[in-house]
Amino acid sequence: MKVSALEQSLKLAGHRFIAGCDEAGRGALAGPVVAAAVVLSYDRLPRLLMDSKRLTRRRRELVAAEVKEQAVAYATYRIEPREIERINILQASLKAMARAVDKLGVPADAVLIDGNFPPRINGGMRVECIVGGDNKIACIAAASILAKVERDFIMEQYARQFRKYHFERHKGYPTEEHLALLKRHGPCRLHRGTFKPVRELLTPKLFKD
Repeated sequence: MKVSALEQSLKLAGHRFIAGCDEAGRGALAGPVVAAAVVLSYDRLPRLLMDSKRLTRRRRELVAAEVKEQAVAYATYRIEPREIERINILQASLKAMARAVDKLGVPADAVLIDGNFPPRINGGMRVECIVGGDNKIACIAAASILAKVERDFIMEQYARQFRKYHFERHKGYPTEEHLALLKRHGPCRLHRGTFKPVRELLTPKLFKD
């Protein structure tokens, strides 16, 4: 992926720290939503930089390592299932992105968001939403890869604790396998109780271990 025209125009306009931001896990039934923010060094872009969904797992991990090595700054932030239930998944995703930007450690002066809803970010910098930005904007693509790799790792760690749900395979998304296991065993505390397939299975005995 090349530097986009938007990123080039922001650089020419004097923006020093352009942060791309994206999330992973918004459509899952279980586990956190994870956001990442990345400020790239445009003098040296990672190889194979593209939307995380277009990369194999191995290539995502390699690109993630390159992003961390070469980026000016990066950060991730996660929102857990109980907070997702309390504020809803859209607000949880926006909050996670805002917190990731806050954690960058450099004063981002422009933030490019994948999607069409802007998070409330402290600092008064320019914030712009780009639908499909993870496939168009280099810094957003980098953020999409970091968020995906981080969330996959989290779900694989949870899979060791909640073995019967096989989170290492489907990462909490509503695959045929996950839905069958959810019906067989009922929800655990990682499941998002406000999401319809989970909500329909909840009983007064909330959340099995």
